[in-house]
Amino acid sequence: MSNPLVSIRHLVKSYRRGNQSVPVLEDISLDIAEGEFLVLMGPSGSGKSTLLNLIAGIDTADSGSITIHDVDLSLLSDSALAAWRASHIGFVFQFYNLIPVLTAFENVELPLLLTSMSRHQRREHVETALAVVGLTDRMEHRPSELSGGQQQRVAIARAIVSDPSILVADEPTGDLDRVSAEEILNLLEQLNREFGKTIIMVTHDPRAAKRARRLLHLEKGVLVL
Repeated sequence: MSNPLVSIRHLVKSYRRGNQSVPVLEDISLDIAEGEFLVLMGPSGSGKSTLLNLIAGIDTADSGSITIHDVDLSLLSDSALAAWRASHIGFVFQFYNLIPVLTAFENVELPLLLTSMSRHQRREHVETALAVVGLTDRMEHRPSELSGGQQQRVAIARAIVSDPSILVADEPTGDLDRVSAEEILNLLEQLNREFGKTIIMVTHDPRAAKRARRLLHLEKGVLVL
């Protein structure tokens, strides 16, 4: 793969449990091209979410490197990593992580409050993101007034509002019924196909995995090819 968007080399990660070191990822090397829709599967505890968090810059490895857009994440300070993450990563979680007292518009606007955008610019970006996910008519509704599928679409709008390089999705359909899950997967496919978004998704759902352009399996912290 020439000039991959994400280049991972000899990544190792473990966690402390009392006096013991528990290995989670062992010598992971992987390239991800720009515009890929990559799915990571594996049993619970295989290291899928840990790998996703490392790529997203919300966790740090014990050794090895992750380079994204020619930036080695291990060389960034905490503040520089936070700034990089805000500009380049969009997060989609299983349980939406919306703030209950805020409207859909206000939830989507949150990442933009840390930027230098004017209020008018923020409104334009939020309205565009909500239009992409088909929720223009729900922007003044709070999460409790939305279905699970609609809440996840708000979360996706929040993830794309700053036009990130990569969307990372951790079990995005895990809390949804089958119909809502299909709608979310269709939306992710659209973002990948029509908008060129690079998507890295963790899932246990074989139906969701079928949407991937590439599928990788993790077993006990090791990529199984």
